[in-house]
Amino acid sequence: MDKQLHPLGAHRDGAPLDYICIRGTRLALPELVDPRLSQTSHREELRQQLHNAQPFPHLVVDGWFNPDLLKLVREEFDLYPFQDERPGPTRYERTIRSPRNPSLGPASRTYFDIVNSGWFTALLTDITGVEELVVDQTLRFGGMHESRRGGKFSVHRDFERNACTGLKNEMVLLTYLNEHWEPQWNGALELWDGEHGQCVRKIEPLFGSSVLMRNSAISFHGHPTELAIPEGQVRRSVASYYYSNAVGWNPRRADASTVYLYPDGRERVKQWAKHAIPPFIWDAVRGFVRR
Repeated sequence: MDKQLHPLGAHRDGAPLDYICIRGTRLALPELVDPRLSQTSHREELRQQLHNAQPFPHLVVDGWFNPDLLKLVREEFDLYPFQDERPGPTRYERTIRSPRNPSLGPASRTYFDIVNSGWFTALLTDITGVEELVVDQTLRFGGMHESRRGGKFSVHRDFERNACTGLKNEMVLLTYLNEHWEPQWNGALELWDGEHGQCVRKIEPLFGSSVLMRNSAISFHGHPTELAIPEGQVRRSVASYYYSNAVGWNPRRADASTVYLYPDGRERVKQWAKHAIPPFIWDAVRGFVRR
């Protein structure tokens, strides 16, 4: 096993674990996520799986999150009911989503704190290669998702940019919460080859299964057949979107450096050079000076 600390904490032999307690259920912090996510070798396996997946880059995994935590999250759909802020059903979509900045229960807050944390976005960067991911704390279009009897979501690709922030939509992570799910209920997530108009893969929305999908012009997916679930049964999941900044990280940007009120002469020359010298020459000079 790779010698890396668990992202949510670790303990020495014989020392007590750190816990949180939600509605009488005690959850050890280091056990909230799969410990393999800290292993470099396991991340490499995930990276290869995503890269080789068809019809577009995606990843299907089981057990990333503690099942006791996910059961508590599922309970909170009923304990903390929400109102979808979008218009009603359309011919393409009959689903329910939590609004922006939803009032979440403690288990749901814990889940989203994990998937929006720095170490988790670093994990996604390691797997996908997308640098400097940005999370959306408002959970716009993410959050709690529910489909009821007759629900569906026609095959589609997700939005390219967040309408509020302008950030580029890079990927979405879904975690399913459906125990005792039956395939004949028509709730499988379908991944489509849009060019050939055919479904390439079906993913049943089984409890504890997570799906990471890269967003692109070919990332068509949905559950287009109306749900034939028994009355009282629902299809539930939690979703998080991850973005990148169109401007991106550029250490040569003048406004990316600290600005001093009284810079010395050397600092003034440095700032002038950043503006005046072409970037490729600036990088070459910096590399030569550092040798």
